Parts: sequence; C-alpha cells; structure tokens
Amino acid sequence: MIKKVSFLLLAAVIIAGCKSNNIEINGKLLAPSIGEFLYLDELKSTELITVDSSVIEEDGTFSFGRKIESPSFYLIKTDETNFLTMLLEPGQKISIKAHQDSLNYPLSITGSKGTELMNEYNKRLLTTIDQLKNLHDVYIQNLGAEQLAAVMDRLDSLAQIRLDELNTFTKEYIDENLNSLVSLVALYQPVAPGEYILHPEKDLEYFVKVDSALSLLYPDYEPVKSLHDQVQGLKSDIDAQKLRSPVSYETVEAPEIALPDTEGDTIPLSSTRGTIVLLDFWASWCKPCRDENPNLVIAYNKYHSKGFEIYQVSLDKTREAWMKGISDDHLERWIHVSDLRYWQSMVVSLYKLEQIPTNFLLDREGKIIATDLRGEMLQRKLDVLFNN
Repeated sequence: MIKKVSFLLLAAVIIAGCKSNNIEINGKLLAPSIGEFLYLDELKSTELITVDSSVIEEDGTFSFGRKIESPSFYLIKTDETNFLTMLLEPGQKISIKAHQDSLNYPLSITGSKGTELMNEYNKRLLTTIDQLKNLHDVYIQNLGAEQLAAVMDRLDSLAQIRLDELNTFTKEYIDENLNSLVSLVALYQPVAPGEYILHPEKDLEYFVKVDSALSLLYPDYEPVKSLHDQVQGLKSDIDAQKLRSPVSYETVEAPEIALPDTEGDTIPLSSTRGTIVLLDFWASWCKPCRDENPNLVIAYNKYHSKGFEIYQVSLDKTREAWMKGISDDHLERWIHVSDLRYWQSMVVSLYKLEQIPTNFLLDREGKIIATDLRGEMLQRKLDVLFNN
C-alpha cells in the first residue's frame, strides 16, 4: 500500500522564477492576547521552519515582511493547532482579519489569490464539519432511547450525504484550479483526524489529473515529483490487485450473487445468462448513483428488447429507502436485489467494492467484458455490442 504523501512535503516552494521580491503581511486580530507573539513558518519539502515572529499590538495588529524569490507556502500561527496556511507570491501585499483563536478561518483575506482560494475552500469544509458535529450531538441526545437504532441509521445516512457532497465539491474545486498548487493541497484535506475527503484508491482519477497537470508545469518541483511517484505506485498496486482479484479485470466470470429481490425471492446473477448484463452496485443514499440512474433507464429502454438486462444490487440499509429510490428514479423494470446490510453486504468483499456507483458489464456467458461504464461510455459500448 502506498503511504499518503506528507502535507509538509506537498506544500513547498514552487520553482517559478529567480527574481527576488518582497511580501508584506499585515493583519488585525479580534479578541487579541496583547503582547503575545505570532510566528511565520515556511513550509519546506520535509519540514516546517519558523522564519519570523511578530508581537501582537494593543489594537490587535501585527505585520511581517520577507523577501521571497518564488511562490511559496507559509503559515501564520500561534501554536501547532491554530494556524493559517498561505500561498504567497513575490510582490504581494496581504491583509488579514481574523479571530486570534481561529486563524484557519479568517474573516477576510486580500492580496493573495492562492490564499483566498484556500480560504473559500476552508469555509465550505467548516460547514460540513459543523453539520457532522450537529449530527453527533443528536446521537448523544438519543443515547439510551428506544429508537436509538433507527436514529443511528438516519444519522449515518445524513452523514454520508454530507461527505458525498463535500467529495463532489472538492473535485469541482480541483477541476477549477487544476493548474494551481491549491489543487495539490485539496487532494489531502481531512474532514476529521485520519479521515480524508479524497482517497487515493477511490479517487485515483483526481490524483492522476492533478499529477498530469502539475507535472507539465513544474516537472522538477519536488512535491509534484512526490505526487507523481505516489500515483505511479497506486497504479502499480491496482495492476497487482488485478492479478490477485478476478473481478478486477475483464474476461473473467463474475462471481455468483444470489440475493432477495424486492418481493423477497432470491434471484441469482447466473439466472441472467444468455443476455448482456450490467451488474450495477448502488444505493438510494448515494447521490452519484442517483445521478447515473437516468442513463441506465435510457440504456435499458433502448437495448432491452435486443437482449440487455440490468441486475442492480443495492447497499441500502432499509427496504423503505431502497423501494423509494427505485420508485423515484423509475427503475422498476429490471432486476433489483439487496441484503440491506449497507457496507456489510456480502457483495462488498466478494467484489472488493471500494465505492459506489461501480458496475461490471457481463457477456452472455457471465464473463466481465468492461467495468465502470457510465453515461455516454455505456451507450457507445452497448451500441457496438448490439449493432455490430
């Protein structure tokens, strides 16, 4: 398994020129601790170095000045738990207003586009963290209650929705800032200690995307090279898994599934032999799954009469949510099965599922011929299979 690249390794100096210039940082703190110090740290490739300090004046103001030769990451901090990360460029004059005890969420920042971008992202991140905290508070309030199990199911579903939304927001943020170092930082944002928004294995597409963009711009920049090494390692891991896992590559028979349908009758996957089958893993709480369902309806309506079937396996936790998802998205025509065990479903380990939606296209003998076809890609593949 490839280890996560250190944030300190990622947030280092960009080699972007050799002309020296000065930066000026001026700020005002609300509810200041007068006479205490703020520290300015520079993020190097493998370490954090304190390069300056500034006393907090009676009116809460502080200032730093420093000569830099290229865009660089710096931190203003009171201690190791209260800091503001900045992406600074030569010649910038930065103005900051913040509460002293929450530097990471300043009230305003001007003069540094990169820092402003990171501040906007942090505001969205804080919103999700507050939402998750509120859900945790509801859980605490219901400890000992008879309905605790039902409450926990509902809270789990809501928490997953919030995390999925933040995952989508982070990906859109990276897409919009692909040629900036802020995209590199966004790859490694935590939502809780040890819990990251993007996962190298699940969200490999975005690690590859940032690697490809920044490697062209900064091929000799150490953090970019480190990301490139990580991406290459992840790809090697996936290739190795394909050798070990029959469901990870094509032309291997899909492992048998036999689960109850919406009426409680057990329907084996092998019962679909003789048709081209899309084996699709989804859940009603999964927004990307729901977004893809209209494409499945189009594909089914177009090709079912030619021998196309969909065998859709849900990771829902309750029959009510599962049935409502089917009804709301108009999916009633094809095969639906589930053991309603969420991520504890037997299919998760059987198919080594890391995320949903995930799908496998099976030939008439039940062999895997393609994976994770969505939208137009699925339509084109089915067109080739049924019209050629």
